[in-house]
Amino acid sequence: MIESGAQIAPARNRALLAIGVGGLIAGTLDLIAAFLTFGVGVPRAIAGGLLGRDAFHGGTGTYVLGVFLQLFIAVSAASVFYAASRRLRFMTEHPIVCGMFFGIAVYLVMNLIVLPLSALHVTHPIALRDLIQGLIVHMIVIGLPISFSVRQFAR
Repeated sequence: MIESGAQIAPARNRALLAIGVGGLIAGTLDLIAAFLTFGVGVPRAIAGGLLGRDAFHGGTGTYVLGVFLQLFIAVSAASVFYAASRRLRFMTEHPIVCGMFFGIAVYLVMNLIVLPLSALHVTHPIALRDLIQGLIVHMIVIGLPISFSVRQFAR
């Protein structure tokens, strides 16, 4: 019985490492991409998902909340990918394809479910250029770091 308990701890540590590294890299890269596209006020808009439109006029606390939420969402996405990869082994065997499709899925969930349900109630149509840019960014900066992290650390 001691052996099985000893094996659980390294597996848990590998899972946490895969989720943490993948989520933090993806969240940071996505935040940098958002800064380059929309400016440095992006974390206030992210915080607006919880606080509503008043977040756009918030101070340092609101800004930090937005950064935290961004990283929380990315780590949550990494957790979903990790959990799915435990049942669907091909996800770690083909990290490029699966990561890119996962990035598309994250983009769609955020834009079709999360944003409309947020305190900002974002439901406007997306221009084709913005759709393509969003999909490509999410495929590269969200999907790939998460899939490669899970492949690397969670074997």
